[in-house]
Amino acid sequence: MRHIPQQLADLGIAIPEILLPRPSLDLEKWAVIACDQFTQDRAYWTQAAERVGSAPSTLHLIFPEIYLEDPGQTERIEGIHRAMRDYLRGNIFSAPQKGFIYLERRTPYHPCRRGLMLTVDLECYDWQVQARTLIRATEGTIAERLPPRMEVRRGATLESPHVILLIDDEADTLLPALGSQAKAVRPPLYHTPLQGGGVSGWLLDTEDSWAYLAQGLQALIHKTQDSAAAGDTFLFAVGDGNHSLASAKAIWEEYKCAHLGEPGLMAHPARWALVEVENLYDPGIAFEPIHRLIFGADLQAVLRLLSALPGFTHRPIARIEELVALVGDIKVAQSRLGLIAGTDLVLVEVATSGLATDYLQPLLDAFLRDTPGTSVDYIHGEEHLYKSVGSSGVSSVGLLLPPVKKSGLFETLSRRGPLPRKSFSMGEALEKRFYFECRRLFGLH
Repeated sequence: MRHIPQQLADLGIAIPEILLPRPSLDLEKWAVIACDQFTQDRAYWTQAAERVGSAPSTLHLIFPEIYLEDPGQTERIEGIHRAMRDYLRGNIFSAPQKGFIYLERRTPYHPCRRGLMLTVDLECYDWQVQARTLIRATEGTIAERLPPRMEVRRGATLESPHVILLIDDEADTLLPALGSQAKAVRPPLYHTPLQGGGVSGWLLDTEDSWAYLAQGLQALIHKTQDSAAAGDTFLFAVGDGNHSLASAKAIWEEYKCAHLGEPGLMAHPARWALVEVENLYDPGIAFEPIHRLIFGADLQAVLRLLSALPGFTHRPIARIEELVALVGDIKVAQSRLGLIAGTDLVLVEVATSGLATDYLQPLLDAFLRDTPGTSVDYIHGEEHLYKSVGSSGVSSVGLLLPPVKKSGLFETLSRRGPLPRKSFSMGEALEKRFYFECRRLFGLH
């Protein structure tokens, strides 16, 4: 049998050394939700900053996307890098833990969602549409969105991820078995409440558990070989954090190019990215659509846009609850969309099949390109969409999308490549990953 680390390396995995905050810190203040959430809710991030104050927190290590258009971007990134250096020099982290960490996450919507923290080899990942790598993007990646993320990672001494990779384990046996192994050995490394939930993590640091993981993942690869095109099997699909992982890949390629020929280059920490792996079929994961909020347009303009779709019809709806229920009805033959413009609620039906973003995103891209003064944001959760319409003081229309099925996702990605951007979300906004675990990246400087 090959040495276990090599077995894992063949699967694009390395055993990380994970930095965790000291247990004496306020762990609830330390943990902060993913930076790409609540992008139309400045009050959320203001309140988060007030709650954290000057306490050690991953809030000081990230760039919430709501601030991307604000002045002072360079100063904010410098502050992030400074906080990283201070945390590494200060008494913030416990001794590094070498191993994987098994997680159980409780959210306001699900009592348990399992995950596994590990590092993946960026040499085994490519976000390009034609990629045939072990790790693949699930959605189209917008190159223009990478520079701010790259600037944060470039020269960063720490990484703390919100990237989630999915495995296709329909029987849902691998992660529960690893969890049973972890819990049988020792108590959790950490246990803390989160906003509307909580998280606990157990260390997996034995060769037996590492071998079990390698064998389980290898079995998943073998299972997919029969249904995939020749030579086109893959192991991980990026469920959350597509652009963050793409930025990590870009920085690694940049670093590798600048240091070609140097000893130890291919062992540099920037080659790997810390991620959480979850099972597509975990009962705690619900796929949710990502809704659209169109700025600079009115209801009639959006109706004219959608009227280009086959079988287009529309009718007014009296209550938001009724609109949400109608759009969410998966038993109907038509594809349904909801429009929210102030107090006006409209149900749209079109004679199309498949993923809504497949037919919707090209229309929307052309509309934004050809209509000056318009823009779009991507909103998680119908309640957040409803509250966001008109909140900025600019004319806006909310576009409510229908549910997304998770069965067949890996086959679809193998057949057609990445889905249109922002096609689905893994749960509601408060179910997104909270930053907690860290890893050394570049050296102190």
